[in-house]
Amino acid sequence: MKKPAWVVLGVVVALLGLVFTLQGIGVMKGSSMSNNTFWAVAGPIIIIVGLAVAAAGARGRFR
Repeated sequence: MKKPAWVVLGVVVALLGLVFTLQGIGVMKGSSMSNNTFWAVAGPIIIIVGLAVAAAGARGRFR
């Protein structure tokens, strides 16, 4: 994978983490994930991982 692909992948993962967080804290309703403490905690961790992948791709850490 080239660097831009890692950046895009990281951003997508971070956005999914944001959706998981919003569902976990009950902002987004209509799912079994709504108002679930697990997703309220896991979401920010997923955001951090996604941002780390995007940053590594932007800096050229992957070959």
